[in-house]
Amino acid sequence: MLEINNLSHTYPDGTEALKNVSFKVEDGEFLVVIGLSGSGKSTLLRCINRLVTPSEGSIVWNGTDITLLKNNQLRFYRREIGMIFQHFNLVKRSSVLTNVLTGRLGYVSPASSVIGRFPPEDKKNAYKALKRVGLETQAKKRADELSGGQQQRVGIARALMQNPKMILADEPVASLDPVLAHNILGYLEDLNKESGITVICSLHYLDLVQRYATRVIGLRDGKLVYEGTGESIRQMSDSEFKEIYGAEAERVNTGSITGGAAT
Repeated sequence: MLEINNLSHTYPDGTEALKNVSFKVEDGEFLVVIGLSGSGKSTLLRCINRLVTPSEGSIVWNGTDITLLKNNQLRFYRREIGMIFQHFNLVKRSSVLTNVLTGRLGYVSPASSVIGRFPPEDKKNAYKALKRVGLETQAKKRADELSGGQQQRVGIARALMQNPKMILADEPVASLDPVLAHNILGYLEDLNKESGITVICSLHYLDLVQRYATRVIGLRDGKLVYEGTGESIRQMSDSEFKEIYGAEAERVNTGSITGGAAT
């Protein structure tokens, strides 16, 4: 279980990205975080992965407050948490296989990682991960030769190499068309349902939230303003919607948002 308790974070320029946020995530959930750009979604995910150290509050993962972890303890924690980024975060000039193998950096010595030396078993598992996302034939290509949807699948394969118990996905489909968006989220759903991996994913489009989320939280200006299920999004009242997206926002048939609070 993941417990977020009174989490706050203020950046050096004074921006309050998170303000006293608290919620729990049960093992095996597919939790979607919704809210406008600047609402705190990315900061929340980066705090959970300790890419950002929160200013206040605690993040408790299976009984351990990870905000207190340092050095090797933090390294071991991060091995259990896969991260998928909006802009893929691949080394574009490296091969697809090499990018996937970087998911094992937390398991090999720093010296081995610098020269790209990984055990044969890791390479075998990298091919398995690529096969799972339908890219086993692309292993030797440079990452920048692939389409956006393929690059995001490389990101998923890289996360799988960590044998993660949880995957954090920060706007993983924001730059993809609707068909590719469903494709990527379908892979995450399979990992969630078939492998029991907890998924925490930030999304904009409510039709995607309805389709994939088992539970939903909404952030606005760094505050938690909504908790519900994927099903309850369909029944969301106008007042609840505007509490998340602003008084001038309107829902449209595509599940996107229009009006004064644009995405």
